[in-house]
Amino acid sequence: MTNSKIAAVVLGAGKGTRMKSELPKVLMPVCGKPMISHILKTLDSMKTDKIVVVTAPDGEAVREAVAPHESVVQEEQLGTGNAVMAAESALRGFDGDVLTVFGDHPIITRETFLRAVAKRREGYAVVVIGFCPEDAARYGRLVVKDGELQKIVEFKDATDAEKAITLCNSGVMCFDGRIMFDILSEIGNENAAHEYYLTDAVAIARARGLKCGVIECSAEEVAGANTREELALLESYLQKREGK
Repeated sequence: MTNSKIAAVVLGAGKGTRMKSELPKVLMPVCGKPMISHILKTLDSMKTDKIVVVTAPDGEAVREAVAPHESVVQEEQLGTGNAVMAAESALRGFDGDVLTVFGDHPIITRETFLRAVAKRREGYAVVVIGFCPEDAARYGRLVVKDGELQKIVEFKDATDAEKAITLCNSGVMCFDGRIMFDILSEIGNENAAHEYYLTDAVAIARARGLKCGVIECSAEEVAGANTREELALLESYLQKREGK
């Protein structure tokens, strides 16, 4: 019988520096509520069994804002892979599907999350949510062959052929919770930034002979915000979606 439990790890340790704000990034308001509140509302609407929010050591305001959801601390900001690993103790023994979500992506829909879970249950170890923006610019590319995700290539490492790929990486993933932390524990930091990247999970899973997959959503859904202008754009997207 297929396990129908779903958990989510929401990454909320980022600072608001690029927004020129003292407020942590995920607490920046969109339509009058902190960005992260929109995500938690969407996840709650799916009857998610467990939600864990990863915060910075000084993220008391985030921990208060997300309560009663559980929060954990990422002691040092050592990359997305390291951030998700911070949730390991909170999810120990969880054997359902685990979504890894960014706290500054407030517009992803319930339907998209559920499609990622459904795809994962077709026998994939990892499913990545992809999108095709108008300008693929410097996004990481998703290399797909015969319906399977072969690899995620960062723009700076991509060949000309890979740069021509229009399917980009949103960074949002769905994992088989039974093996997720086993895979993540193998991520190394042999890169220029000495950070642990969640995207490396795909290469690790494939090296173990496991299947990885992709679902696609609209570019609008996975829009994030690093500037005030982008924040205003998110607000307009959300208002349009809610018919306001």
